[in-house]
Amino acid sequence: MPAPQCASCNKARAALRRPRSGQALCGTCFCAAFEAEVLHTVVAGRLLPPGAVVAVGASGGKDSTVLAHVLRELAPRLGISLRLVAVDEGIGGYRDAALAAVRRQAARWELPLTVVAYADLFGGWTMDAVARSTAGSGRSRSCCTFCGVLRRRALEEGARLVGATHVVTGHNADDMAETVLMNFLRGDAGRLARGGGLGSPGEGGALPRCRPLQLASQKEVVLYAHFRRLDYFSEECVYAPEAFRGHARDLLKRLEAARPSAALDLVHSAERLALAPAARPPPPGACARCGALASRALCQACALLDGLNRGRPRLAIGKGRRGLDEDGPPREAEPEASGPPASEPVPAC
Repeated sequence: MPAPQCASCNKARAALRRPRSGQALCGTCFCAAFEAEVLHTVVAGRLLPPGAVVAVGASGGKDSTVLAHVLRELAPRLGISLRLVAVDEGIGGYRDAALAAVRRQAARWELPLTVVAYADLFGGWTMDAVARSTAGSGRSRSCCTFCGVLRRRALEEGARLVGATHVVTGHNADDMAETVLMNFLRGDAGRLARGGGLGSPGEGGALPRCRPLQLASQKEVVLYAHFRRLDYFSEECVYAPEAFRGHARDLLKRLEAARPSAALDLVHSAERLALAPAARPPPPGACARCGALASRALCQACALLDGLNRGRPRLAIGKGRRGLDEDGPPREAEPEASGPPASEPVPAC
């Protein structure tokens, strides 16, 4: 049976049916529609004002590659300038190949690229070193927790280094839906309530962050990369198979098989969630060590590094975190306000 005509241009043969709407489109019209939807997300949400210097978190993966390409196409209309910021976590046999993809992208698009490394920012700690430190503690599955917190801090530092006014990351609708499920399964009401919206305004001196692809499904991100023939790195991080997020991802796939709109429904549910006054966390303060936004005496990054430096990485996660508040009086035992484990997804690896 021949492919139907494109429902948009009525000239070319359709190359796909959009996963959510079922609309038959040719590759060219699909890419134009995808870009228009991202533009609408940015403009309607007032995410990137004219004149913004935008640091794009570039990992070499499909999401950050598509984000950088789309924003580069839209930059003249938005009146923004772009800087690529990549993070070298120090994962042997994985990150070097991903960074090579980022460097190819930067050269092809003629965009400035800055690479910041965990080893330089965090006293010599790399993710491989963290994995070795946690291997005997019964916390080997926590590598993504460490990496998410440290990566968020590294991206912030890299953005400041290039003079950025805003930070954007490539989280898509599936990423955000997985985060909602993780927070729900953990009973983490504080992070559920903070997980809505398209980003954060930049409290406590942090740079404003946003997720322009938050309403785009992973399938459509992959299709866009395919039709635009984008060069990206597609291998999974060596530490990802042990992460709790994988269970949420499997659950989401089963939900989408029964209800194709499940991912977006979860994202919109988080946007509408409000906590009762008695359940709301106290306003965050400043980390006693680095000054970053924190809901305890130490921010998550400082607490994790403190546990690693003491040779007690287990203390930095969960209930053991209490032992790291010796630098000052603890605030209410509410989850950290400044970032992952699951208040937003781990930036794409």
